Amino acid sequence: MVKVHTSILIHAPRAAVAGYAADPGNAPHWYANIRSATWHTPRPLTVGSRLAFTARFLRRKLDYVYEVVQLVPGEKLVMGTRQSPFPMKTTYTWADENGSTRMTLENSGEPSGFSAVSGALMAPMMRRAMRKDLTALKEILEAH
Repeated sequence: MVKVHTSILIHAPRAAVAGYAADPGNAPHWYANIRSATWHTPRPLTVGSRLAFTARFLRRKLDYVYEVVQLVPGEKLVMGTRQSPFPMKTTYTWADENGSTRMTLENSGEPSGFSAVSGALMAPMMRRAMRKDLTALKEILEAH
C-alpha cells in the first residue's frame, strides 16, 4: 500500500478553493502531470460521476477513469480508479484556517506487478509532485 498526503494553506475562501480544485476541467492547469480531463457522465460533479484523465508520470503516458465515490461540497471529494497497474484513490479536503483555506491532498493505492516492487520508491516522487501541484493551485487562486 502506498499512501501519500500533503497540505497547503491557500489565502482564499474555502468555497473558491474547493470550487476550483473540484472542477475536473481545471486539473490540467494546476496538476503538472495531468494533460487532459474528459467527462464520461453528465455534469455536474456528483457521486457516481466518471472522468477520464490522461497524465504523464515517470515518462509514461497514463490513461485512467476516476469515479467520484464521496462528495461533500466545499469539504471533501474522494475519487477512485480500479484500473491496473496502480489502482488509486485521491482525496481532497478543505477546511477554514485563520481566514484562509487548508487544502489536503491524499493519494493511496495498491500497486501490482512491477509497480508493487517500486511502490516504496514511488511515494517520495508522488509527494514531491503533489506538493508542486498544491503550490501551483495556491499561486493560481491567490493571484485572483
